[in-house]
Parts: sequence; C-alpha cells; structure tokens
Amino acid sequence: MTEESVKKVLQRHRLSGNCHMITFQVEFQTLEVQNKENLSSVITDLNIITEPTVYSELSEFVSRAQERRDLLMFFQTLHSFVKWCEYRKRTFKHFKEKYPEAVLLSEGASSSYMGIRSPSQPGFELVIVWKIEIEEGGKVFPKLDLLTKVPQQALELDRNGVVETAPLSFRTLLGVLGIEAALESLIRSLCTEENN
Repeated sequence: MTEESVKKVLQRHRLSGNCHMITFQVEFQTLEVQNKENLSSVITDLNIITEPTVYSELSEFVSRAQERRDLLMFFQTLHSFVKWCEYRKRTFKHFKEKYPEAVLLSEGASSSYMGIRSPSQPGFELVIVWKIEIEEGGKVFPKLDLLTKVPQQALELDRNGVVETAPLSFRTLLGVLGIEAALESLIRSLCTEENN
C-alpha cells in the first residue's frame, strides 16, 4: 500500500455544556485515517475544563479522563456523579424537612454531611459524611460514614463500646436496609416519640 492511498485528517473540536450544577468545556482533536478498506478515528488530544467545584473527587477524575483521552467515560461518569449528588441533596432535604429539630445541614442540602442531634440528649451528635467516589475506571458509588460526638461522661458509661463500634454498625445497617432506611432508623433512634 502506498502512502498516497492513505488520507489523514486532523480536526479540532470544542464544546461547552452543563450537567445540572457542573459546567464544563471540552476541547479535543481527532485524527481520522482513511484507506481503501476502512476509516478509523482516534482522539489525539483532550482538554476538559470544569468550573471550580467543592467536589475534589471530580477534579481527580477529570485529570484521569484527560490522560486516557476517554471522552465517553468522561460523559458517562459525569452523568452518574451528578445523579448521585442530586440523590444526596434530595435525601438530606427530605430528612431536614421531616425532622427539623434533629437534622442539621450547616451548608444547606447540597452539603456532603448531615448532623443529627438528639433534642433530649444535649451534646450528643452524629454526623453522616456522604462522599461520592469515582473509581479508576469511572464507576461512581456512594460512600457513607458515621462520626460520633459524645460527651465524655457518656463515653465513660459506655462499657459495651457502643459508641466505638457505631461506625461499623452503621455500615452494616446500610448494607441491610439501604441508604434512606438506614438514615431514617438512625434519626428515629435519637428522637423521642414526641418529636416524630
């Protein structure tokens, strides 16, 4: 095959858009190579620009997508990431409206954590930290952790280590009940009946 029978075309593309609360701009180059039998196209350069966000995991993912020049993975992962962010926001908002005295959202419903205070037990607080993680290959999944804030007197009375094992027990509860039911169960366990 001679070099003259192969046609190469380098194209530059730029597009801007937003996916709910994340605005982005994508610039990339494609190299199309055509011979008598087939046409192939490959991305030779990819630059993704996102507006600064509070999502550090998204910044790390964008860097990986650029390195791999994987435009499809970028769009699929961005879509999934935003869906999880919206789900977290709706869930936190729901519990704040249902239990206004017990649930605290100091950064609003878009926060990545939710505080739960017992109206009848001052000083006792649980914090749900809900991160949205992105694996190396672009898979998106939620990661919830439980942090406890308990007065020293209560810790001294906790002979069975309930407070110490609470984070692990919460993960087990998540696996059994799912996110919403586990959060509901946790909130209800801290609220007295008259607050429900």
